[in-house]
Amino acid sequence: MSDKKEFDRDSISNTLIVAIGLSLVCSIIVSSAAIVLKPVQARNEDLFRKQIILDVAGLMEPGADVDALFASIDTRTVDLASGTYADGADMEATVAIPDDLDSAGIAQRAASIDVYLVTENGRVNQVILPVYGKGLWSTMLGYLSVAPDGNTIKGLRFYSHAETPGLGDQMDKESWRAQVDGKKIYGDEGEPVIRVIKGLVPQGVTGTEHMLDGLAGATLTGNGITGLVQYWTGSHGFGPYLANFREGNTDE
Repeated sequence: MSDKKEFDRDSISNTLIVAIGLSLVCSIIVSSAAIVLKPVQARNEDLFRKQIILDVAGLMEPGADVDALFASIDTRTVDLASGTYADGADMEATVAIPDDLDSAGIAQRAASIDVYLVTENGRVNQVILPVYGKGLWSTMLGYLSVAPDGNTIKGLRFYSHAETPGLGDQMDKESWRAQVDGKKIYGDEGEPVIRVIKGLVPQGVTGTEHMLDGLAGATLTGNGITGLVQYWTGSHGFGPYLANFREGNTDE
């Protein structure tokens, strides 16, 4: 008889060896797939971002070449503290937001942020600003388009949020988005007063240029939109930049 023990496929040790081996093979496959797909994912995310910016700028067309359209948009980096362009700035640097100014509920923001200038006939006709802040259930991410006067809104589009379906997501409807065009950000004292109200904007009263229709059944989401737009257009957000943008004093 042979002294060698037969291979016992049902033993605990051999079962563990097989399981570990399969786990290693699977992990290698998953890791390899992630590495291969990462450039594709990054490309898709970049394409989606460009589509949203083009959409809020009113430039997106069905079937259009996104990269070709976006080539006409000038991307600039803004130092928010000074409100001037700072191309090449450290994009990883962050700034804490004082509690009394944090109407967006985000605690901190980047010190420098990219904005997108749209030109027509050789003249800038709007700037697209990234905006974000807390809603009821989620952080809402979007873009705000502002006219050259630094005060008139040309568009507002949210592209990522997890607000209540059928209630908070009313902000995604074309009917709600359309009313934003032409609204004014700042009041007589230069402070941002644009806001989402409860119910529909009334007719024949003063101040309606600063009002947006409420979101029925989603007051807290509406409050979140008010808070984030007022923060990002305020003194701790893009306020200094929009003042310079209006006067043409945005150079470093």
